[in-house]
Amino acid sequence: MNEIRISGFGGQGIIKCGYIVGKTASLFDGKFATLTQSFGPEARGSACSAQVLVDDEPIRYPYVTTPDTVVAMSQEAYDRFGADITQDGTLLIDEDLVKSLEPPKVGKFYSIPATRIAEQLGLRLVANIVMFGFFTAMTDIITPGAAREALPSSVPARFVELNMKAFEQGYEYGLAVLGKLPDGGEEKPEETKSGANAGAGSKREAGSKKAKGKSSSGKNTGKKKATQGE
Repeated sequence: MNEIRISGFGGQGIIKCGYIVGKTASLFDGKFATLTQSFGPEARGSACSAQVLVDDEPIRYPYVTTPDTVVAMSQEAYDRFGADITQDGTLLIDEDLVKSLEPPKVGKFYSIPATRIAEQLGLRLVANIVMFGFFTAMTDIITPGAAREALPSSVPARFVELNMKAFEQGYEYGLAVLGKLPDGGEEKPEETKSGANAGAGSKREAGSKKAKGKSSSGKNTGKKKATQGE
């Protein structure tokens, strides 16, 4: 079972990102998924999060207990949810919006300038899809092929091309962090194109291609079924 929390503030497409993760897993990877969501007292601009469960077996309890993967796309989300993660979990942050004075004590800690990359693509609002691509690369929860199949029907038709570019930017950034090639091969250490903080306190330097720059409403997505997000 994978327990995932994607967090940020209202208006960043946090719930949509969680929805796409669940949709990818359930409709295109043949798994089971559930989605629940929570908001602060205000809708736009306040803290919000999407909780996603992904498993190979039917999910009987649809709520996250302690997530093993946390995505934080705002400082408030990081401060609130960053420590609520399993000891060997994976924490992903938007490095321009989240400032961590010291690496958290988690198994893996990676960062990406998701908002900056989205701005370079011409639309800040696709930062959630950049992060979705990064999430796909940095975890084994969903496959990239399934993510690419799920994305076109998950965003407005007129923005499909832009969102696909955003996904690929995030995904390729993640591969570079891991020192991998798109075909699954391994790069030589000196050819690694970008980096991130990895592990509890260890660091890897970014390289040349780094971009410049619980009130919850439960909605289950079973196998072959996904829950619509916001």
